[in-house]
Amino acid sequence: MHNESRRSLMKAMALTGAGVLAPSAFNSAHAANAAGNTATNATANPSEHGMKQSSLKGNINHSVSRWTYGDLSIEALCKTVKQLNFAAIDLVGPEDWPVLKQYGIDSSMCNGAEISLEDGFIHSELHDELEARYLKHIDLVADAGYTNLICFSGNARGMSKEEGLDNAVAGLKRILPHAQKRGVVIFMELFNSKIDHPDYMADSSKWGVQLCKRLNSKHFSLLYDIYHMQINEGDIIRTIRDFHPYFGHYHTAGVPGRNEIDSTQELYYPAIAKAILETGFDGYLAQEFIPTPDTKAGRIESLKEAISICDV
Repeated sequence: MHNESRRSLMKAMALTGAGVLAPSAFNSAHAANAAGNTATNATANPSEHGMKQSSLKGNINHSVSRWTYGDLSIEALCKTVKQLNFAAIDLVGPEDWPVLKQYGIDSSMCNGAEISLEDGFIHSELHDELEARYLKHIDLVADAGYTNLICFSGNARGMSKEEGLDNAVAGLKRILPHAQKRGVVIFMELFNSKIDHPDYMADSSKWGVQLCKRLNSKHFSLLYDIYHMQINEGDIIRTIRDFHPYFGHYHTAGVPGRNEIDSTQELYYPAIAKAILETGFDGYLAQEFIPTPDTKAGRIESLKEAISICDV
């Protein structure tokens, strides 16, 4: 169900977001993050839900994926983020950016340019459409003062890994000069192809790193999803240490099940977060688990706990 929820949400954003005019220019992503930590205007009542979080250490830039809290309006999620003392939301399209700006929240990973998770840059027949969508969206992201924009490899459909690399390089080279010009970084997310995204091409760190090396651009990076890569290849901390220059963004979730990152699952996130921090990483670590409590307050408590676990 979580796979369908994310696919449906991102499809809706792709249909509506790409044609929405961006708001006026804003501060840089890091400035927005700092502003979010200090802004007092439009902050929700700290006592709401009893979820006010004590000050965080400031070593990790925390975020939360929009779709995992889809039961909350974007305004309610912004208020929750403010209550928990971090300042970013992942996978947000242009239609919601004005609300984020109102609350001093950063759009830590923008979306809306993609066709779908399955139809991505490995498909040369889609390059014309992808180029048009991404060139337009790069401008929207830059004009709004944001930096990060997501993309996907797409499903293999019988294509070899090598052909997929060749096609992705050719397609991405059509948009990266404009991304560089506008100061935007394009991120390809790594998914598992074992459970959640069967046949997805970019299902390993090795493939993603090869793509980065071929493109050799500071404006292309990988979104290393810890949940997905634990399922497909494991060896998370060693992989982060070995290939961290190619990982510009991280997602979390518990394995198995993609739920809370607490002691009920097999990954030990304090050690993972520490390993990320030790690489000198200054990007975002975004929570992308699906909360299990039945109540709104319980789901927010799950987010509070996850932020605390990763706040090393």
